[in-house]
Amino acid sequence: MSIDRKKLILDAATKSFTQFGYKATTMDLVAKLANVGKGTIYTFFKNKEELFDDIFSTLLKEMKQTADEAMDPDLPFHENVHRALFAILEFRKTHQLTIKIFQENAEIGTMAVQEVIQKMERMILLYITRKIEAAVQSGEIKPCDPELTAFIMLKLYIALIFDWEKNHQPLTKETIAELLELYVVKGLST
Repeated sequence: MSIDRKKLILDAATKSFTQFGYKATTMDLVAKLANVGKGTIYTFFKNKEELFDDIFSTLLKEMKQTADEAMDPDLPFHENVHRALFAILEFRKTHQLTIKIFQENAEIGTMAVQEVIQKMERMILLYITRKIEAAVQSGEIKPCDPELTAFIMLKLYIALIFDWEKNHQPLTKETIAELLELYVVKGLST
């Protein structure tokens, strides 16, 4: 039986990035955790940044799949956007690697970590933008700037899920859905 060395390396690197963060993870540490020589890592990845990017690309695919699974074609647009956003942000909030990355970004602000966080946000915004474009095209919502609307939805969600909890009781999933519908879908007009 052949050992999948690349998988061993990816698993070890994920473990190291999750436990120690990006900055503290070294190729020597990954090699030790994977029980391979450091040179073996370089046969698959040219540097730590490429290794980190590969792991995060897989994580982003998992995040997208989580959002897709939360969607229900029988529900209206605003409910599906809520379900997808909530799934993405809950994934981000409970996945140990993303927790460590956001913590490291807040404490140190490593450039590679900032780039990964920006990549994650761009992926989420693109995902929502495409859903908005489809809803406009089908006539489910009125014409709007899909990219700007996606940005507003995401930032509202982040504020309601993360920022609100800093000084208040956490909002329920249902309350967040109602607020999204009120502020974004219906607007404040009577």
